[in-house]
Amino acid sequence: MKDLEATGVHHTIFVRKLFCESCFDSISIHWDMESLLSMLRFLFGCSLDLTSENFLPLYEAALFFGVEKLLLVCRSWLNYVISEGRIWPPPLHLEDLIHIWEYGRENATDFIPQLTDCLARNFIWMTSCDSFHNVPFELLLSCVKHPCLTVDSEKHLCDSILLWLAANTIPYDLLNSTGDARLEIFTEIRTSLLSLPFAAGKRRCPLFSKFAERSVDAILSLATSSSFSLANILGGGDFSQLRIRLTECTKILDLSGCPQISLPLLLLSMLPFSYSVDTMLTKKLNQLPLKLERFNMDVSRIPWETFPVLTFEAVEVVDVSNCPMLHLEAAIECFSKSFPSLTTLKAAYTSNFRTMKLYQLLQRCPLLSNIDLTVESNPVIPAKVSVISSFPVVKLQISTSSNEETCPAVPTFHFSRRLSNITNLILEGRTDIYDSDLHNIAECCPSLCCINLNVCTSITDSGISVILLKCVGLHSIFACDTFFAHNCVLSLCRDISRFDGVAMKMEKNTNSLAYKLQILHIGGCKAISEITLLELISQLYRVRSLCLRETQLDDNSLYKFSGSSLEMLDVSDTKVSCHAVGHVVRRSPHLKCLIARGCRHLLKEESNILENSPALSYNCPVLYYELGKSCNLEEISLGWGFSFFSLEALRPAIKMLRTFIVGLGGSLGEDGLKLVPTFCPWLETLILYFQVISDSVVRNILETLKNLQVLALCYCFGEISSLSFQFSAPCLRKLKLERVTAQMTNDDLLTLAQNCMNITELSLLGCRRLNSESQDTISNGWPGLISLHLEDCGEVTAKGVTSLMNCQALEDLLLRHNGLGIDKNFIIRAASRMPLLRKVALDVCDAKDGDFDLPDFTDRRFLSIVKIARCNLKRRTLDSMKSGPCTTPVHAETLILTWDSEKLSRTVVKERL
Repeated sequence: MKDLEATGVHHTIFVRKLFCESCFDSISIHWDMESLLSMLRFLFGCSLDLTSENFLPLYEAALFFGVEKLLLVCRSWLNYVISEGRIWPPPLHLEDLIHIWEYGRENATDFIPQLTDCLARNFIWMTSCDSFHNVPFELLLSCVKHPCLTVDSEKHLCDSILLWLAANTIPYDLLNSTGDARLEIFTEIRTSLLSLPFAAGKRRCPLFSKFAERSVDAILSLATSSSFSLANILGGGDFSQLRIRLTECTKILDLSGCPQISLPLLLLSMLPFSYSVDTMLTKKLNQLPLKLERFNMDVSRIPWETFPVLTFEAVEVVDVSNCPMLHLEAAIECFSKSFPSLTTLKAAYTSNFRTMKLYQLLQRCPLLSNIDLTVESNPVIPAKVSVISSFPVVKLQISTSSNEETCPAVPTFHFSRRLSNITNLILEGRTDIYDSDLHNIAECCPSLCCINLNVCTSITDSGISVILLKCVGLHSIFACDTFFAHNCVLSLCRDISRFDGVAMKMEKNTNSLAYKLQILHIGGCKAISEITLLELISQLYRVRSLCLRETQLDDNSLYKFSGSSLEMLDVSDTKVSCHAVGHVVRRSPHLKCLIARGCRHLLKEESNILENSPALSYNCPVLYYELGKSCNLEEISLGWGFSFFSLEALRPAIKMLRTFIVGLGGSLGEDGLKLVPTFCPWLETLILYFQVISDSVVRNILETLKNLQVLALCYCFGEISSLSFQFSAPCLRKLKLERVTAQMTNDDLLTLAQNCMNITELSLLGCRRLNSESQDTISNGWPGLISLHLEDCGEVTAKGVTSLMNCQALEDLLLRHNGLGIDKNFIIRAASRMPLLRKVALDVCDAKDGDFDLPDFTDRRFLSIVKIARCNLKRRTLDSMKSGPCTTPVHAETLILTWDSEKLSRTVVKERL
């Protein structure tokens, strides 16, 4: 009855409004004939088919004529299509929902709350729609303020708001943003929970700069504080700004790049909002960080029942990559209680997580199917470096207090068949994983389909082969730069018919794991002999992605390839010829990526063709002709033998190219480089080594390639000036200029920062006219940098490193031969100021006191790799012996310190790493 009474009220208001707004005694009302007929048919008992197109006309007609039954049907239909239980995206387009919301707001209907609730719960879907910029500000604000607002992260929310404001604000207002009242919506963003690289990068955003400054200060305050007291937060005041957004509809929780996230902060977000903390619980919360410093403690002994965490059934994906303050082993306990449906855990660059705890992770979260535990790859790869000396391994020291009971050793884990849900396991770069771990993984993960062991240098050929023997469902193997060799190949090529009943019915050569493989990456595995490699390749029939770089691969092996599904092929730095690669290309019509840099035999083959048939070589080189005839490439990387004529032959295949790399031995010439933007208008990555360049070439690239995100010009012939970077390149994210801008000045660098303001990775080599003032340009121009390499850049560090410390989101920092002025304690100071810093590379030549202090386990914070190079000074010529002391530094050795979850390793190598 109340609904009917409300309908009558709305009907009366609607009619009165029509007459009050008219200056005549009567008005003419024109209804859409189709909707009017539909309403009349409904009144006489006919069925009604409601759609997004006829909902509003029918609702308006029902409201005007007072057809309460039709109004109820319309409301029921709308409630159904926007209900929480519906599968999204909904049958209504965002434009339809906007029109319905605007109509309801204008006519004071009662479905406004349901619409707002619906869009708040599906905010990510709403922001992905092309018409998002048409959302009224009042509706956007209502969604952002709604308690059911569901986003993956605060970063996603902030980006969406900035996108909307940019589309709905005139340029003048962008420059005078303080006068726009709509900017108050930023106060709804929990800026303390933004990722550090994102917040730092937004300091140059006119709309968000002040909020970004506050955000960075808050993040650093939380990330660098020695203790985090929940009592101060829960004891009084508003702590809602520190609660991670978790709702009943949350499916993805993305906390990546947030150094401020700690276990207490995570627990705070999982507790009921109105939960009152008693004295005893407060004491236990404050003790958590101190207890977790004892790396060998059993986190299951923490009284988790004391914390009444909520359950979020919908959460399936959690990303805590680059969260150095989060104790992952303890966080897993929280995930197991609050996220029972968790299937994917991304925890890349969490170096303090011990691999031995992987089994406990599987036990706590039995539904997990995807795990990413990637860490920074150890640069000391045996096949690539010459080790001069290796210091004894320093084991991680476990601190235990005398007044606390000693924790027992970690109990042996008993495998269970119920732990068979893991299908995708990424352990890339982990040096704390051994053959015994692979044995255990093979036992408890029988359903494993994809494993990534790239640069796991502590495992052997025998250990990897165990995984291949026992996990017969494997279809993707990543084992680059490991000891993958003869035993592994035997395991891949073995007859598995006794494991697979279906395979027994097939031909003999199809009964191997190699035959079923879809991805095989074994680049850098030089221990595989040519004969063994030939046997392996002959059985790779279904493979889609194949990486064989830096192996013993030759033509005999490549000619044995008989597959036809190949999409990616990497044969860089091998002995293959263009004819052998062409053989593979002819068999691979779906090839999208070809990487063949460093293949000197490609040049030799083309030279032979040139001698025998110059017309063929110039007009249609064999390999490039095959590529142009049959492929639609997205990525190509070539060197020896690649020329202007090769580019012409490739033209049909590279019109949708995204990545283009030309290396040593390739020669496009200036004319060829000017054609690249025309031939490849969708390029996102362009990397050139040893090419002839000029200002006109670079200007043409930046002006034409609007989607370019990565540009690298390395050791090219000819120099470029500031004229090259006078065009705005807002999409550019990574820029590498090595030995191509020797005359770059501080003013030129400022021009670059003004026109390429969104760069996050910058590498400058050989810019000898730069001085210490350039530090201000870099830190102010690119505050969101995550990677910075400066080498042989004049006097950048001659007065020390000051302004660069303001690049607080840095993860990778290299400073070499930039001036004798870096303090002895620089590494420790940088680690404390930059909470995400993982890699540091320096040179003793720049040490003000002749050396650097090496961090211990506490001082290193998040550091995992420190490289310190040392040079010897030599005379340039015999004549210089008469004129004075030697002046030319020549590299002698590099000291490399690497940390993993259990040890510190120190190695001295000949290479300059």
